[in-house]
Amino acid sequence: MVHELTKADARRICLQAQLLDLPRPDDVLDVVRHLTVLQTEPTAPLGAPTADLVLWSRIGSSYDCAELVDLVDRQLLLEHQGFARPSEDLALFRAEMTLWPGREPLREWQRDNARWVEANNGCRLEILDQLRREGPLPTSAFDDTCEVPWPSSGWNNNRNVQQLLKLMVARGEVAAAGREGRQKLWDLAERVYPDDPVPDPDEALRLRQERRLRSLGLARGRPADPVWEGFNVGEVGEPAVVEGVRGAWRVEPSLLDRPFTGRAALLSPFDRLVQDRKRLDQLFDFDYQLEMYKPVEQRIWGYYALPILHGDRLVGKLDATAEPEEGVLRVDRVHEDFEWPAETREAVAAEIEDLARWLGLEVMYVD
Repeated sequence: MVHELTKADARRICLQAQLLDLPRPDDVLDVVRHLTVLQTEPTAPLGAPTADLVLWSRIGSSYDCAELVDLVDRQLLLEHQGFARPSEDLALFRAEMTLWPGREPLREWQRDNARWVEANNGCRLEILDQLRREGPLPTSAFDDTCEVPWPSSGWNNNRNVQQLLKLMVARGEVAAAGREGRQKLWDLAERVYPDDPVPDPDEALRLRQERRLRSLGLARGRPADPVWEGFNVGEVGEPAVVEGVRGAWRVEPSLLDRPFTGRAALLSPFDRLVQDRKRLDQLFDFDYQLEMYKPVEQRIWGYYALPILHGDRLVGKLDATAEPEEGVLRVDRVHEDFEWPAETREAVAAEIEDLARWLGLEVMYVD
């Protein structure tokens, strides 16, 4: 059976899966377990990095950033590949590590990675030995003794050790072990990851896809790509089509026909709801780009504009900056994608006030 969904159905399924409806959740660990990941992007023009903004968007101003720090310190959450993940999920990724440099047939870049690590095996062994004796350690603690430099196009010039550590994570040899200030610490993976049974790689991939679909609600149907999983869910869930949208989809069946109560929310630019720009356009008809990398004169919505949700629609962008020295959340512009009714303006204004309260600031509108 193929489920036939309207766009409104599709949006509401996505929002319920992302915990952006009512009632709000209230347990930080439960939220992360449901979402499966929190991106550890450190940029924080609003005074809080994206991981905290994502949790605030779900929980509200009762969320305390210290709770996330505590979960990481207690290793109930572990950082892996740029995301904080529930520690019990690491066994599903360790299963994939057993197949490094990847599943057959290998791509050429995977073969290149394997050859590069082999060429720099001496440096790899030195890092492992140093971690065994002294770890956890920051990247700066390791000498670059690579005999073959990383073949960078410019972005990763002179970052041999960083690239080697990244590949050693993929091999299951080292792991992120917390932070010292802004510096990431590394240690032997065996001292970081829980000693949980590692499933068969194919079973692990299926379980990851099931958890991902539960957190997304709806994903475009396409073959599973174990090299870059992104928003791929393989063949899990059930098939669906969305009215007015081309292509096949996979839907989480437990979210079908559930009552929906919408609310207002301000979202991080790195929020999972808005990261898949194609899905965002197809289901929400929402035009959005993160403009922090653009020259000022080319920006439309602002350096770090937050997508604005109301009900089951994304309705605009908030251009705001935290200025803790002045004690204010400066709101430069609230971009309305269409003329909002009074109810939307009131709900969004209340959410902006809640954001400021959570940050310990007062709202100051520039316009």
